[in-house]
Amino acid sequence: MDIKFKFDLDGIDWSEVVEIFRLAPLGIRDPEKFRRSCENSFLVCFAFFNDKLIGMGRAISDGEYQAAIYDLVILPEFQGQGLGSQILKELHKKLDVETIMLYSVPGKEPFYMKLGYSKMLTAMARKTKETDVFRLNGYID
Repeated sequence: MDIKFKFDLDGIDWSEVVEIFRLAPLGIRDPEKFRRSCENSFLVCFAFFNDKLIGMGRAISDGEYQAAIYDLVILPEFQGQGLGSQILKELHKKLDVETIMLYSVPGKEPFYMKLGYSKMLTAMARKTKETDVFRLNGYID
C-alpha cells in the first residue's frame, strides 16, 4: 500500500479528520477545537492513501526530554494493515527525546508493547471535564 505522510496542516479538512474519530470509534471531536489542538501540537502526522485521509497521530513535546503521543486514529477499513505502526514510526523519527508516552485504548496495550512501549506504573490523570466518560471507558480507576 502506497501511503503518503504529511506533517503540516495545510489543506487539512478538519470535518474529515473528526469523522475518522467517529468511525474508528474513538469519540466525537469538534472540528475547530481539534484544529487548534493540532496547531498547538509539537508534531502532527497525517496518512493519505490515493489522496484520501485515512489516519493520523500527533505529539506534544518539550523537544528535549519528554513527548506524549495523542490521537492515533485510523479509518476502520485500514486498521490491521500496519498503518498505526507506520504512523508511530514516522512520529518516533521526528521526536528526538528521551521518553515518549502515550494514551492507549484499554485492551490495545499489546500493540504498543510490540513497538517498544511499556505500561507505566506511576502515571496519574486529573480530568477537569468529562471525568465520568473517561472513567467509564476504562482510562482511569
